[in-house]
Amino acid sequence: MKSINLQRTESLLMELVPEALSTLKDSRINTLAITEIDCKNGKYDATVYYDGSDYTKQEKQVLNSLLSKASGHIKTYCLNATGWYKCPNFKFKADDTLEKSMKMEALFDQIKSKKQD
Repeated sequence: MKSINLQRTESLLMELVPEALSTLKDSRINTLAITEIDCKNGKYDATVYYDGSDYTKQEKQVLNSLLSKASGHIKTYCLNATGWYKCPNFKFKADDTLEKSMKMEALFDQIKSKKQD
């Protein structure tokens, strides 16, 4: 179970990271949908998950590279908006939970159709 402070930090970052991305000029990442932020070690590390369902593996690698280059700007934006003295180190990953859930739904449908036969 996460502490209240850690959940509050994640919630605040869920608002600030998309705002920071929207200020960038690169159209590939300024409209990217952030699905979840997972903080670890207090506020020292944060994994930012973005919706990667529309991208190929190569595009995800390019996005990860662009996002890691933009992490300095995102940190600065978060520090200015919150007044924190320390901002987490951001790691970016494509969120594939939607794809996994769709595969599971397809499997359940197959099982259901086999039971009906």
